[in-house]
Amino acid sequence: VQLVESGGGLVQPGGSLRLSCAASGFTFRSYAMNWYRQAPGKERESVAGVNSAGEFTKYVESVKGRFTISRDNSKKTVYLQMNSLKSEDTAVYYCQAVYCPDNVCYPGREYWGQGTQVTVSS
Repeated sequence: VQLVESGGGLVQPGGSLRLSCAASGFTFRSYAMNWYRQAPGKERESVAGVNSAGEFTKYVESVKGRFTISRDNSKKTVYLQMNSLKSEDTAVYYCQAVYCPDNVCYPGREYWGQGTQVTVSS
């Protein structure tokens, strides 16, 4: 099982990045996918999520209107489009897969990626 994030980097405030998380080794279409982030000295927080079929999404209040989560089940990849980035978005971003067949989720049956660094700075 692998979740491999990519797309992080250094960007100026107001800029954009698109993160990708490529999955392998499990039935991607049966898993809800989430993006989390962890800034230095802070707890990991949930940023955005999408259900297994890509019908429903959720966002933490601080990123609503700026971030968009999407998934391509044919490519076994989930994306996080981040626009209007702010310095407070600086963090390591992780993707998480949670087993949720037919939208019934089983906490504990989950996988995590290794994370990708996003730094927003001028």
